[in-house]
Amino acid sequence: MAKLRGLVLVGVLGAVLFTASPALAGPARPATVSVTAAHVAAAPVPAQTQPPGPVLDPAQTDKANTEKTKNKLVAGLLAVVLLGIVIWGRRIRSKKAKKS
Repeated sequence: MAKLRGLVLVGVLGAVLFTASPALAGPARPATVSVTAAHVAAAPVPAQTQPPGPVLDPAQTDKANTEKTKNKLVAGLLAVVLLGIVIWGRRIRSKKAKKS
């Protein structure tokens, strides 16, 4: 019975950690770099019409996040079901071994 409790505890803990949101982790601090130049040449800077880098659409980002969360929940549920099948099978096998 103690082994069964241990397996259930490990399974539940694994499912919780597997489905935990990555937003719980603290944000990474960017490294700061300082550069000094003795002589800087004045060069004309072209005008930018768009900000540099990709443009992210919040609606698409939210949709992607919900799909990822749904996939994690399905995978976690599947892991718990498979763990239950394994525990149930071991219990049945141990009962058959005790009879013979």
